[in-house]
Amino acid sequence: MVGKLMPKRVLLIRPSALGDVCRTVPVLTSLARAWPEATLGWVVQDGFEDAIRCHEDLDEVLTFPRKALAKWATRPQVLMRSLGWMRSLRKGRWDCVIDCQGLMRSALMTRATGAALRVGDRQAREGAWLAYNHRVDTTGAVHTVDRMLELLKPLQIDPVKDMQLKVPPEAKSSWSSRRSELGLNGSYFVLAATTRWPSKAWPADHWVEWARSVGGMTDGGLVLLGSPTERATVESLATRLTNEAGMTVHNLAGETSVGEMMAVIESARLTLANDTAALHMAVGLGGRCVGLFGPTDPDVVGPYGLRERVVHVSPPPGVNYRDARLGDRCMRMIPVEQVVECTRQVWDETQLDAVAQVNA
Repeated sequence: MVGKLMPKRVLLIRPSALGDVCRTVPVLTSLARAWPEATLGWVVQDGFEDAIRCHEDLDEVLTFPRKALAKWATRPQVLMRSLGWMRSLRKGRWDCVIDCQGLMRSALMTRATGAALRVGDRQAREGAWLAYNHRVDTTGAVHTVDRMLELLKPLQIDPVKDMQLKVPPEAKSSWSSRRSELGLNGSYFVLAATTRWPSKAWPADHWVEWARSVGGMTDGGLVLLGSPTERATVESLATRLTNEAGMTVHNLAGETSVGEMMAVIESARLTLANDTAALHMAVGLGGRCVGLFGPTDPDVVGPYGLRERVVHVSPPPGVNYRDARLGDRCMRMIPVEQVVECTRQVWDETQLDAVAQVNA
């Protein structure tokens, strides 16, 4: 324990990935409740700042230009820019820094701030723990969110498990205009059917079969999300959903900023996703979601506080989702019937919530 503190300036370091940025928000909220007078900052990868910049508890956003500094090891000019960016962190005069990433890069950022109090996970990888002067044992927690909240223990801060995200106003306006252009007037479901790792993706034929069963639950059809590199894959799925399931489909893969993606999810009747960023966004934007998990453990990385909204098939022992040889073998074992049932359950629950809000 470091005793009761009232630091004036506190910095969170969690640059990436996008889903991890979204589920780090409870750490920010906990700090704000404990130290309401403190200035709270966050180091986040450029392009991801929309996920957090409008949160009422956040005062400063420091964007990390990851792509611009990616080749620092082979290009002297990039190395010099990287060192310059690291040195700029010291100008913030941070009293306390909490590294929620726990990797070498985030640890270097932590050390570069010059903060007197540097907190991180004792088990942080890549030697990152060497940058901290307060190392926390987080092994008592299971879920990633709880492990990050454990970092607050030496600061004697009670955790506030609030996952709520704030959509940038201009993103809401942009989506409202785009929705009118698309003629999307009714309720719709969001599908985030692609992932960086193919082993975490539910097969396209399963999505088609699912759509045949739930199509009558939405009068606006489906909105498909994805990255620019996933555009062709998503377009192929969109074609099948239209031709084989008779669904109205809007493919927005590669067409939305992070803020616009949040706006699309916030307005959706329901979001269905593999283990990907869209799912963790949905948790913070109303919790109307269904998550599909195979080789990754939902008890560790699933939608926080919404374990009952997960359909999961346990993989064989020793399976690693990064193994390209795995393919979609695990995800293919998730029965369509279970996903349909979970979809109906969440739809019914949120329908009751919507009625209650109208009658309130």
